[in-house]
Amino acid sequence: MLKVALTGGIGSGKSLAGEYFELIGATVIDSDQLAREVVERGTEGFDEIVVAFGDEILRDGNLDRAKLAQLIFDDPKAKSTLEAIVHPRIQEAFDEILERSLSGDVVIYQIPLLVETGAQDRFDFIITVSAPLELRRKRLLERGMKSYEIEKRISAQATDAEREEVADFVFMNDGDADGLLRLVENIYEDLLLPRAQENFKK
Repeated sequence: MLKVALTGGIGSGKSLAGEYFELIGATVIDSDQLAREVVERGTEGFDEIVVAFGDEILRDGNLDRAKLAQLIFDDPKAKSTLEAIVHPRIQEAFDEILERSLSGDVVIYQIPLLVETGAQDRFDFIITVSAPLELRRKRLLERGMKSYEIEKRISAQATDAEREEVADFVFMNDGDADGLLRLVENIYEDLLLPRAQENFKK
């Protein structure tokens, strides 16, 4: 198979690109979804988070994700504690999915914090989705985010330049959705699928 990291800053269009890859036949794994699953109520991850942060991060017996997110944005030590609980479990879940994937598959892993977690060496190919900052801000405002929330999230992530530096291919997503779909189709058919099939032959 071919393991592809799909990364990009908040508001870049990374998630939409992932949807398009799945639509045309790739196996797409969302790291954010895995992060939610490994700490669902009843899991060991859930129990460890409650032990680490206390019952105040619960609401109706479940994790209050908004409160937890606010907590880790304001406290680097808390962020490190949470990552030490969540990241190994995400990696384990990812590896289990890979084991079930077929030879010759293109596996796309949506991972917003690729650079920040130093995970780029675990992939065969890296795609970064970039967009001008003002356009990203506009998209996020249209989603209902507040300006201060947007700035905080953007400042907490790597820059587009840092993501582009480790990328094998960059999508400049400054147009419409059809334009992004064409980019996805072209790279999948012309580059990713042939590489996956070549790996299978080896």
